[in-house]
Amino acid sequence: MIDITLLGTGSPMPDPHRAGPSTLVQAGDENYLIDAGRGVLMRLAAAGCTPTMLNAVLLTHLHSDHITDLNDVITSSWALNVDEPKVLRIVGPEGTKETVSRILHFLELDIGYRIAHHDDLHKPPQVEVTEITRGTLDLSSAVRISAAPTDHKPVDPTVAFRFDYQGNSAVVAGDTIPCADLDQLCSGAQALVHTAIRKDIVEQLPNQRIQDILNYHSSVEEAADTAERAGMDTLILTHYVPAIPPKENEFHELVVQQWLDKAAEKFSGKVEIGDDLLKVTIK
Repeated sequence: MIDITLLGTGSPMPDPHRAGPSTLVQAGDENYLIDAGRGVLMRLAAAGCTPTMLNAVLLTHLHSDHITDLNDVITSSWALNVDEPKVLRIVGPEGTKETVSRILHFLELDIGYRIAHHDDLHKPPQVEVTEITRGTLDLSSAVRISAAPTDHKPVDPTVAFRFDYQGNSAVVAGDTIPCADLDQLCSGAQALVHTAIRKDIVEQLPNQRIQDILNYHSSVEEAADTAERAGMDTLILTHYVPAIPPKENEFHELVVQQWLDKAAEKFSGKVEIGDDLLKVTIK
């Protein structure tokens, strides 16, 4: 059994109802955080998981909205750990080591203050970074984790991650357009978490910067087609652009149904769309 929780389903646009992109994958007693968008630790707490419980943080790419709160994850996994100091493992594409190094430099004064104030904090955060584009990760775990490149150019490289545990399998993809490597990673898996935008709406907006997102994100239909080609059972959409109104909004059900209908044009399985903290169990 694999549990998938959408911690944040928002986009770069600040939204009072949706945190930034982030997903929690849990299997057995292991917890994996994929991306660390705005508000991730509040959502992680609501999901009943603390940063000290994370086995690893996996980054699909280094766009700011996907790593906005990585500094908070690093600080909290260190300063809130009252037991034996734990190494935080961070995995991502090329550039992740430099990014984490710069975050640690940014946190240098804060780290110094905390070490000076707490006698039991002897060392700065212990962070181990692995850069990967393709292959299997060695995280000494019961969960088999593999990676493959995706296509979000000019952001390059970008990766998707697959989790296999006791006969169950799920893929988490960040921002990407359809590509052969993602298809291969998805082959034989049961579920796909995929970001998606309503291209039919975005292409009508009279702003060039908004129009620019069309050529490096998947539409709802394209994400659905990726899941269909892989023969998956479940497609879990996230990172909604434009944002889906909250449940109390009178148009919520109508908009959700529109997304579901578009996905159903290409995908014959179950489609999951929801608010932050939507939890889906794969078994």
